[in-house]
Amino acid sequence: MSSLTFISSVLLFQLLFTSHPCHRILTSAAPGERWQLLQKSIGISAMHMQLLSNDRVVVFDRTDFGPSNLPLPEGKCRFDLNDTALKQDCTAHSIEYDVLSNKFRPLMVQTDVWCSSGAVTPNGDLVQTGGFNDGERKVRVFSPCSSCDWQESNNGLAARRWYSTNHILPDGRQIIIGGRKQFNYEFVPKNIAANTFDLPFLFETNDREVENNLYPFVFLNIDGNLFVFANNRAILLDYVKNKVIKRYPTIPGGDPRSYPSTGSAVLLPLKNLKASDIQAEVLVCGGAPKGSYSQATQGEFIGALKTCARILITDPNPKWVIDTMPLARVMGDMILLPNGNVLLINGAGSGSAGWEFGWNPVLNPVLYRPDNKIGTRFETHTPTKIPRMYHSTAALLRDGRVLVGGSNPHTYYNFTSVLFPTELSLEAFCPPYLEAKYNNLRPTIVGPNSMSGISYGKTLTLEMEIKGKVEEKLVWITMVAPAFNTHSFSMNQRLIVLGNDKITALEKSRYNIEVRTPRSGNLAPAGFYLLFVVHQDIPSMGIWVQLQ
Repeated sequence: MSSLTFISSVLLFQLLFTSHPCHRILTSAAPGERWQLLQKSIGISAMHMQLLSNDRVVVFDRTDFGPSNLPLPEGKCRFDLNDTALKQDCTAHSIEYDVLSNKFRPLMVQTDVWCSSGAVTPNGDLVQTGGFNDGERKVRVFSPCSSCDWQESNNGLAARRWYSTNHILPDGRQIIIGGRKQFNYEFVPKNIAANTFDLPFLFETNDREVENNLYPFVFLNIDGNLFVFANNRAILLDYVKNKVIKRYPTIPGGDPRSYPSTGSAVLLPLKNLKASDIQAEVLVCGGAPKGSYSQATQGEFIGALKTCARILITDPNPKWVIDTMPLARVMGDMILLPNGNVLLINGAGSGSAGWEFGWNPVLNPVLYRPDNKIGTRFETHTPTKIPRMYHSTAALLRDGRVLVGGSNPHTYYNFTSVLFPTELSLEAFCPPYLEAKYNNLRPTIVGPNSMSGISYGKTLTLEMEIKGKVEEKLVWITMVAPAFNTHSFSMNQRLIVLGNDKITALEKSRYNIEVRTPRSGNLAPAGFYLLFVVHQDIPSMGIWVQLQ
């Protein structure tokens, strides 16, 4: 994207932000209403979702559903003799959603991307890996441009990857961990290591005939090692030496939190970046009690877990601290908001992940405030009217809304004769900070509008405008890495609090704010981030920056 185009899009986005649809909803609609229906149908079910640096969201489901409700353009068809549903399919199973225009266009995937994984590379490309059937060893690339489409490479993976997890590493590579019957990991691209590396921990956490260790929760720790959580416990992995350097305790109670007993997890915001001993905490919420999956296959739906478990992974003697959610939740998503709070959204109140195995949709989003005292951290918000069950997704947008889509708890596109029909709609949840009553507190980033890049360990100066009274000690800058979301986990999701080193008053309600950028790729891997100014918990609209 050219600098001029970027600046124009930013200015237009900021203009629209002043009359934001969420502002209209939160001022003119019923008290507490926080939901926007963006599209009644995008033609496919949003099973996987990734925001890119051009403010467009790539969405896809799977090719073996049968025909979707969105035709491919210009008479295109996909011919695949290995497909289990259609050998010739002239419908799309992926789209690109343009946030600014609220429009979408069909994309074409060549092989089955069902239950796959992915991450955005430092240059902004989405690299997506694995899937089902003939897609299980494919590597696909989608570049952020207005006319781009999926490109595939054959046998780009050393092993079949289905229900795996990807994470960007400080050197720019992706690590792909696990998957069904894969107790190992590998890297993409294969310019350093071409083979797989055994990870016995995944075998140890595999419950017979149930698994409960798919889509493991993976986070890059501040020391460059990987925190890997599967089932009900975790390790710290030195992926270079293929060595487990720490084993964390089992979550009290021992209930599983990984697919299909699907909970969710986040690495909480990284703060105090100048300290010699930066702390890192992981929060795991929801899931299903032992036996839930097996019982669900028999038509018995056990209530979901109502607990969250939080652990300081940098502590020499870490222990899980348990907190109780207002609502039990399985298959929920956890999204880091620009102000550092966590949004819990989507999911069911009983059962487990799997076809027809979830029950009692949880319609209310819940806000978690990590800096509050235990017992005061949760806040329940207005429910949606659309159940978001198995195969639902969520993603933070640059304007602070959370995009929500999907829900296909069936083997095909079933719209009738089922309790929870296949859902093709997109909607947005508007967090409380978007209320118009906070406009005087809300910062606006004036400059720079476009950055070719920011470097590690350097001073960064932003000019901002705040209409109301400024509380300088309550102003800070955050960086958020957009995540690849599927199956209740947002891969590569990361929020870094840059803080506030110095604020200088200018004129006409304008200020300069200085911060120091992260000092290494262990704290923030290179790539595109959303940068926000937050004032009294109210974030600005974000701008894109490229850390390199």
